[in-house]
Amino acid sequence: MQHSITFNASWISILHTVFASSSFLAALAVGSYLHYYKIVENASFGHPDEWFPSVSATIGDRYPERSIFQIIIALTAGPRFLMLAFDFISLYRPKSYLPFIALTAGVLRTFTAGGWMYITSTDDHDAHDVFMIGYIVLTIPWTVCITLLSPKGSFQRKARFYSAVTFFGTIAPLIYWFIQHKVHVRPGAYSVYAYFEWGLIALDILFDSWSYIDFTDIDISISGEGVKVISGQQEKKKPAIQKIAPNSAENEDGFTTVETVANLINSYMYWTVVTSLFVCVWYFPLWDLGLTGYEAVIVSLFLAPLLLVPTGLRHYLAANPHFARSLTIILGIGSYKIEDPEKRLLTITAGTMFAVASLVNELWSLAAHPKKLNSYIATFTMGLLATSIFKFLNYSNNPIWPIMHKENGGYNSVGIFLGLLGALLTPVVDTTVAPKTSTSSSSTSSSSSSSSSPPPLNAGGSLLLGALGFGGYYFALHAFLSDSGTLVLWTWEGFPIRGPTPVTGALPHLVTFAVSILIASRVHPNFFSNLTYNLVIGAGSTLATYFLKGWTGFAGSLVYSFYLVSLAPVIFQSINGYNPVATFFIGFLVNIIMSLASVWIVAYAFVPYGPLLRERTDLIVGTSLVLIYAGVFNYKLRSDRISKLEFISKKTMKQLNTLTTVLLALAITATIKRAPLPFNQIKSYNEPSGSFTAGIWCVHFGLDNDMWSSETRMRDLIRDAQVDIIGLLETDTQRLIGGNRDFTQKIAEDLGMYVDYGPGPNKHTWGAALLSKFPIIQSTHHLLPSPVGELAPAIHATLDIYGTEVDVVVFHSGQEEDVEDRRLQSLGVEEIMAKSQNPLVLLSYLVTDPLVGNYLTYTSDQSRMHDIDSTDWDRWCEYIMFRELKKVAYARISRSTITDTELQIAKFKLLSDEEKENFDADFFYSNNFVEEEDIDSDLRMPQIFKGDGVRGHRYHVFDKPKYFAQEKH
Repeated sequence: MQHSITFNASWISILHTVFASSSFLAALAVGSYLHYYKIVENASFGHPDEWFPSVSATIGDRYPERSIFQIIIALTAGPRFLMLAFDFISLYRPKSYLPFIALTAGVLRTFTAGGWMYITSTDDHDAHDVFMIGYIVLTIPWTVCITLLSPKGSFQRKARFYSAVTFFGTIAPLIYWFIQHKVHVRPGAYSVYAYFEWGLIALDILFDSWSYIDFTDIDISISGEGVKVISGQQEKKKPAIQKIAPNSAENEDGFTTVETVANLINSYMYWTVVTSLFVCVWYFPLWDLGLTGYEAVIVSLFLAPLLLVPTGLRHYLAANPHFARSLTIILGIGSYKIEDPEKRLLTITAGTMFAVASLVNELWSLAAHPKKLNSYIATFTMGLLATSIFKFLNYSNNPIWPIMHKENGGYNSVGIFLGLLGALLTPVVDTTVAPKTSTSSSSTSSSSSSSSSPPPLNAGGSLLLGALGFGGYYFALHAFLSDSGTLVLWTWEGFPIRGPTPVTGALPHLVTFAVSILIASRVHPNFFSNLTYNLVIGAGSTLATYFLKGWTGFAGSLVYSFYLVSLAPVIFQSINGYNPVATFFIGFLVNIIMSLASVWIVAYAFVPYGPLLRERTDLIVGTSLVLIYAGVFNYKLRSDRISKLEFISKKTMKQLNTLTTVLLALAITATIKRAPLPFNQIKSYNEPSGSFTAGIWCVHFGLDNDMWSSETRMRDLIRDAQVDIIGLLETDTQRLIGGNRDFTQKIAEDLGMYVDYGPGPNKHTWGAALLSKFPIIQSTHHLLPSPVGELAPAIHATLDIYGTEVDVVVFHSGQEEDVEDRRLQSLGVEEIMAKSQNPLVLLSYLVTDPLVGNYLTYTSDQSRMHDIDSTDWDRWCEYIMFRELKKVAYARISRSTITDTELQIAKFKLLSDEEKENFDADFFYSNNFVEEEDIDSDLRMPQIFKGDGVRGHRYHVFDKPKYFAQEKH
């Protein structure tokens, strides 16, 4: 026998009124008793000129009244959110936007209330005022909508109307008396102002208390079967959130607009959390240069479906999808609040498990709703599109990743709010409904139907084939389409530009992505399962993306992107109806194997059995395509059943059109915002002196020592050091494990610099990039000999420096253990430099001690290169070398916590014509040290880094820049 608890919903209103009122009254009573003279005092007057405390002084200035208020007001949160939900239910009107406006305003209003209640004017006056103003502004749509939704002629409608009018009418005298106090400094004015302020509190609570009348007709029953709402106007019980009847029109016509938007938000949050897991995992092996054990957390992706083994839990989550979705947001997006990297990673892992569980369970619950499933699949891929768009808008960083925060450009709080809103509005779908079938097995419309029972959902095909297809397909989406610049950089060859850049190529990619979603949601999956389509479009575009470069390669990548997105309905229908736990366990396991393989191809020197996959991107891409074909084949095996299902809904098409338009408008806005600077607006820091500063820095993949994205801090140091040309190493993050991001974009655009990303993510290097204030005339990418160890990338670029061609080589040598690799690489770089006929600067990471070993190859007679400071004896990795230039200064700047390597910079001047004709190598290449005061002021290194420096950056090792004589005396 099951027991139940039943109570009237009016208790929600009662509890809200009691808790809200008592929080303020208790604080007023305790404050008046303990600190009366303190809380009535203001900046101008005290007692007896002032006699009544303001709300802010009462609830925020003193202990214990502040604590008492905050404890009781916290208890109000439960009834508050229940009140919002039941206001929505009791006042809901079909085909009206007012309930949704009221709900949105009510939720936002609650959060802003928390802002001014928990951040008092004593804590932060500006923040307190902003939240207070926001609260009052949001009260307008809240009171208007709730009043208009109240039954016409009812007591509560009139009560709400007069309460609202009185509330807003009170604002006028409130402002008047505040002016009297603040401007005219009138004694007692603040106490009168406080009367009206307290009046607003009372009227605000009063307005919400009228919900008591609406709720008296509603009972809530809690039992083992769940939560039910019982209305006195109904003859039978119905759930609090209505399930959809099997034969209802709504079931046959897709999701409502609000539900579709919620699905899109949920999808964006899903992709955000899942992609952030890989970024944060990457942080740990970076420091150990090998596996650390933390990589094991990625198994959460294929273990998460096992949470759904208990059928009861599966049904519970299907009836309450907001539960798992909310935990996804709280743990996944909210993890940025955790400072410790290990604990943050574990929290993200938990959030990822709930994200995957949500996806799996929602797909399972939609198995018998083909139109809803079609809409859900579209919003799932559209969520990935939204991820890519917001990354493009934010210089390829997802602004709500847990490696982001306010200081480096994050919008985490906004993400949490939107995520929780999407979670709250997640639609509930009946899991007992059988799909309606079409009278025509090849029908692609919803115009006709048959009442005959369809075949079982799991009829035909192979669960294993479907799961393999899903695993390969999911990997391809994540690895290649989660950023608009990934495939662009697969085709990047350097300067002169022969194809798109990540900025100019983004919009075509995003438009192609969006168009593919719209077409795939309108055309029956049978079309995209066609053998010719998959062989010609699928295989053809894959080969073009892999082999071709420049514009032709980019065109191939657009077709490849279209192909991948268009297959979404085919792949998801190929697994629809199978046991969700088994299907997604296998599918995500395959995805993990593919993901690890995509890391092994470049990390082969640091992982077990790495050489087996060394530089085998072809195997990764090819295997992914073959796995996708397995899913397509499984769809074909089941197509007799699927062809009878109705997928297309005009309402869904309209919703997707609207959402796509909004997303593409954002993409166009981002494209305009990020349009490159005109060439004539890019200026050197050192142009007046005719000098230029070059630097080398190994930046550790854009993650600082505390697992925060570091490009903002990198930008600030490069700017303050006035570096005109910089080589950045360990920069290739345009791969799955790096988050498919490109931190050079923000640095280059914010500082006005040209950028060569270097060898792309399909070249199996850790990356080398060149940023320059001077035009890059041409550049060539090199992969230096590496028979055993990691590949060594190099960029050989020719710059136009004040009208003179100067070559710059950026180079990252292999690791210490592979001695022969490093010897061969030194010979390769020597050859590059020897062939150059221009003045040259080498910005490098050499892994050698000065004056011995391979160092002598880099400074050989063939290379004609010279060390910026051969007396600097303790270098091991970073070196700046040069020839046919005048060296002015050299400095080493500490890294703070940005990375594990310092920034080295050197200042040079071009040789004059006379100096070229009478070149004295002994003078220009020797260490002719001079004091700073002997150097012209406009040639000196930035003074900001002297002493303790700034933000943890200072001149170190020799504590100040070294200067070299420019003229013979």
